[in-house]
Amino acid sequence: MALFIITLVRTLVAATVLSVFAASPVTAAEKNPRGVVELFTSQGCSSCPPADRVLSELAAQGDVIALAYHVDYWDNLGWKDTLGSARNTARQYDYAHTLGRSSVYTPQAVINGRDHINGADRPGINKKVDAFARAGSGLNVALTTRMDADRIRITVGKGQGKANVIVVYYDQLNTVAVKHGENRGKTIDYWNAVRDIQTIAMWDGEAMALDLPSSVMKGHNYDGCAILLQRVKTNGVPGEIIGAATVQDIKG
Repeated sequence: MALFIITLVRTLVAATVLSVFAASPVTAAEKNPRGVVELFTSQGCSSCPPADRVLSELAAQGDVIALAYHVDYWDNLGWKDTLGSARNTARQYDYAHTLGRSSVYTPQAVINGRDHINGADRPGINKKVDAFARAGSGLNVALTTRMDADRIRITVGKGQGKANVIVVYYDQLNTVAVKHGENRGKTIDYWNAVRDIQTIAMWDGEAMALDLPSSVMKGHNYDGCAILLQRVKTNGVPGEIIGAATVQDIKG
C-alpha cells in the first residue's frame, strides 16, 4: 500500500483540490465527467466478457470515469482472477448494503454510488448517468487536477456536507489468456483494472487543496488514478459520489 505525505492547505479565498486519475483505451475522461461507472467483474465469470468490452467503450467515450473492480469470489470455479482482490470484493459488498441488496453479482455496474445495473447494458448505463445529471444527482462538486514534475495538485470546490477523498489506482490495460474455468481458452483485454484504493483526506464542504508527490504513483508503476469525492453512510459503507476527476499516463 502506498505511503505518502499530504500537504493540506486551506485558504479563505478559494480553492482546493481533489484529483482523479483514470485512463481509458482511447482517452481520459473530460475535466468535468458526467458520472462514475464502477464495474464489478471477474475473469472466472462467463457473463463478464461483454461487460468488460462495454467498460472499454465507456472509457473511450471520454465523458465518464470507468473503473473495473475484479472480485475474487469466482476463483473457486477453476481460474484465479489475476487482477482480483478481497478489497475489491469488500467494496462491492459495501455497495450491496448501500443499495439495500442482500447479495452481489457480476457483472454489476454501480453508477455514481447511487444505483446499479447489468454491466453489459451500455445504453442503460448512459441513461442512468444522464438521469442523475438532469436530477442534480451527478458530480456537483468541482474537482480539478494539475500535474508537474514532482507533485499533483488536487483541488476541491465548495459544497454541502462531508465526504471522503479517495484515490483509486489502476492499470490501463491487461491482456489475459484465461486457461481454466468458464472463460477457458479466451484472451481478454481488461481496461482500468483497480489495483489499490486509499482514503487520503476528508472534505467538510469547504474548498481545500491537496498535494500528492508524483513519485508515489510512478514508484508503484500505476498507469493512473481516479480520485473520487464520496460520501460515507452512517454505517460506514460508501455512499454517493459527488465529485471526480481524472489524470492519466502517470507511470514513469
